[in-house]
Amino acid sequence: MIHCLRWTVFMWVVNSIPFTSGMTVNERIDHTCPPMKLEEKWHTNVNIHREFTGFDLAERFLLRKGTVTDNGLLLRLGSKPLFKPTESVFPNGLSHEYSVIATLRLRKTTKKDRWFVLQIFDKGGDTQVSLIVDGAKKTVEFLAQGFLKNSLLYVFKNRDLHALFDRQFHKLGVSVESNAVSIYLDCKLIERQVTAERSGMNVSGRTFITTRVEDGRPVDIELQEILIFCDARIADLDRCCDSPGVTCEPVVTHNPTAAPLVTGYFHRMLSMPAQLPTDRCHCPALKVKLNHESIF
Repeated sequence: MIHCLRWTVFMWVVNSIPFTSGMTVNERIDHTCPPMKLEEKWHTNVNIHREFTGFDLAERFLLRKGTVTDNGLLLRLGSKPLFKPTESVFPNGLSHEYSVIATLRLRKTTKKDRWFVLQIFDKGGDTQVSLIVDGAKKTVEFLAQGFLKNSLLYVFKNRDLHALFDRQFHKLGVSVESNAVSIYLDCKLIERQVTAERSGMNVSGRTFITTRVEDGRPVDIELQEILIFCDARIADLDRCCDSPGVTCEPVVTHNPTAAPLVTGYFHRMLSMPAQLPTDRCHCPALKVKLNHESIF
């Protein structure tokens, strides 16, 4: 009888311990998001060798490759408003949690502009999601739509964001979780704000990228990449290993001593005297529109 009780306890512990020490970033697959074809540097940046899912917005908007500089390849933004039907950008919608990452440099003539990194409208022209850079105030704003179509606006004005406007290349990262939004600059956490519940995204509207709030024209910036990963952790895990002067050491993703420790725990548990079971306790929305409204 005692042997049976010990075996029952052993099997219960085995099945209840979460063996997650080897889990990597994309263990959870979001079927709304397609695989991404990215350069090998991204696997180094976040130290994983699994498939990324999400959207390369430069590819979705058919941005052409332009000048090659010492800092890398630049994308041509052109002179016309950069917008597409949302269903062609996000055919099955956008994951509720995601990361936005853009590598860019502001020019002298536009460092004080107010512009959208990303803006997603619904069919009626109301903003569902927007990410705004305000050069005059040196702030970053995230706006989302709540369940009652109310606007949820979060303004990030930490002084550490001022470096974004120094006319050098920077990587701007945004982590959008179910209950929080975090801003990163050059892979360093700048500020995190708790958010209210957001509504799901409707794909019947239009999506804009890199457009000025004033007139809807493309902002005059040097853009290297603009990506959306279907995982809010990517912005936090990014180490900017591809930045000049940055060297990243490999990160250990699991503890090789975990198994012996667990085995030792089982041994101690099974050597304890068996106890008979005791009685169980039965315990008791703002509209943010561009001036080119005729587009809708």
